[in-house]
Amino acid sequence: MKQIIDLRPVYRHLEDRIRAHVTLCWLALLLIRIAETSTGQTWNHLRTELQRIHLGTFTGDHGTFTHRTQLTASHKLILKALDLAEPPLVVSATPATP
Repeated sequence: MKQIIDLRPVYRHLEDRIRAHVTLCWLALLLIRIAETSTGQTWNHLRTELQRIHLGTFTGDHGTFTHRTQLTASHKLILKALDLAEPPLVVSATPATP
């Protein structure tokens, strides 16, 4: 079990902070397990695939916009299995001021 959770020393001294830390770790593990069971893939594979989605900010004469990379078929399958909508292609756009 320690290998799955990857326990490390916790430098918390107040009981409320220890409880909050353990609760957050438990919620993270729960989300990982839900993602794994929903997709049928390991967390390492899911993380590797989803880390390939990037946002780029581009600035030019006409303004600045933030654009994400194109989704692959693997990305789309993961998002569909998790019942998540595709993130928008253009996240933000700001026209240049004259």
